[in-house]
Amino acid sequence: MRFVKGIAAALLLVAVGALSLSCAMVPAGPARGTASADRLRPGPYAVRRVELELSDGTRPTRANGSFPGAPSRALPATLWFPKSSDAAHPLVVYSHGYMSTRSEAERYAEHLASYGFVVIAADFPLTNAHAPGGPIVADAVNQPRDVSFLIDTVTGWSAGERPFRGEIDPSRIGAAGLSLGGFTTTVVTFHPTLRDPRISAAVSIAGPSAMFASSLFANAHVPFLMIAGDADALVDYATNAATMPTRLAYGGALLTLHDGSHAGFAPQTAGVMRIFGNPDRIACCVIERRLRELPKENPFADLGGEEQGMLSPPVRLPCANGVAPEALAADRQQMIATLALRAFFDSVWASDEREHAAAARFLAETLPRDFPEVSYRAIAPQPPREAEPAKPPDSAP
Repeated sequence: MRFVKGIAAALLLVAVGALSLSCAMVPAGPARGTASADRLRPGPYAVRRVELELSDGTRPTRANGSFPGAPSRALPATLWFPKSSDAAHPLVVYSHGYMSTRSEAERYAEHLASYGFVVIAADFPLTNAHAPGGPIVADAVNQPRDVSFLIDTVTGWSAGERPFRGEIDPSRIGAAGLSLGGFTTTVVTFHPTLRDPRISAAVSIAGPSAMFASSLFANAHVPFLMIAGDADALVDYATNAATMPTRLAYGGALLTLHDGSHAGFAPQTAGVMRIFGNPDRIACCVIERRLRELPKENPFADLGGEEQGMLSPPVRLPCANGVAPEALAADRQQMIATLALRAFFDSVWASDEREHAAAARFLAETLPRDFPEVSYRAIAPQPPREAEPAKPPDSAP
C-alpha cells in the first residue's frame, strides 16, 4: 500500500512539475492597450456549436487498406455560430490537416463566430486521424468537392432547418485550412474544374503549394492570404509559401511568422505541449512513419497536369531538412493566425469602407508592429496582359 501511495505521489509531482513548467512558458500576448490585444478579445456574440452527421450520397469513398470503401462520403461536422444575431452572416468552411480532425478549427472558429461568422468544419473521410484503413494523402483530391458539399448544405437550409438565426450572405463565403487543408482550400478556390465560384476569399495556413503553377491562380479573381512559418519542418517554407508572390496572378498577401513551426498553428499543440520546444518534432515522428508506408506515386495526379495548373510535387519527404530545437510558441502562433484570419476576411467583406480600410491597415501595419516576428507582404494584382503589337515586316535590302 505504501508503494502504491509512493507511485501516486511521484506521478502527482511529475504532473504538477509539467504543469508548472507549462505555465512558466506561457508566451506573452500583445501588449495591453494595443490594437491586437483589443482584437483578440471575444466579440459581442455568445457562441453556440452544433454537431452534425452529414453524408454526401452522390459520391463514394474509395477502398483503403482493410476498408472496402463506401457508397457515400461521411462528413461528420461541427458548426459554430453566433447565438443571437439576426444578421446575414459570412460563412467560412475550415479544412483540417492530414491526420487531424475538425476539432483543429475550434480556436479559430470560436473567435470568428463571436464576431458574427458562421463556421463549419468536417472530418474528411480518409485524411482524418481516425480514417478507416488509416489516413491517406491521396484522398485530398476529393476534398474540394467535400467543401462545396458543406457550402451546399449550410446555404441550402430553410429558415426552419437552420440552427442559427439569420441567414448566410451568399456574397461572403470563404474557405480556410491548415496544411493539407490549406492545399484543399487552394484547389477549391482556383482549380479550373473543381473551384467553387461562391468562394470570394481564401486563406491557406502552412498549406503545401509547390505543386501549383502560376496559371492555376489565374482562374479566379479571389483575394488569397498565405500564412506560414519560416521554420516549418513539414512544408518547406522556401519552396512553398515564399514563392507565392511570384505565382499569384491577381494579388493576395503572404504573412510570415519568423521561427514559426508547422504544427504550431494547430490548437492541439498549445498548453502542455510547450515543454517540447518545437511541436514539429513530434509531428515529424508521426507523419514520417505514416508516409513511408504509402505508395511513392504522385498523390495529386487526378487533379491534372500543367494544363490544369498542376505541377509534379517535390519528391522530398516532410522533415527532410531536420527540425529546429526551438520554435515560436504555438500559443503565440495561434494568436497571430486568429487575428490575421478575421482581419483578412474583414478586409475583403466589410461593407463599410472605413471598416475595410481599418482591417487592411491592421493586417499590413499594426499586426507586424504588435508582433515583431510577423512580416507582411502584399502582392499587387497583375494588370491584364495585352497582346504584343505586331512587328513591322523587315525592310527590303
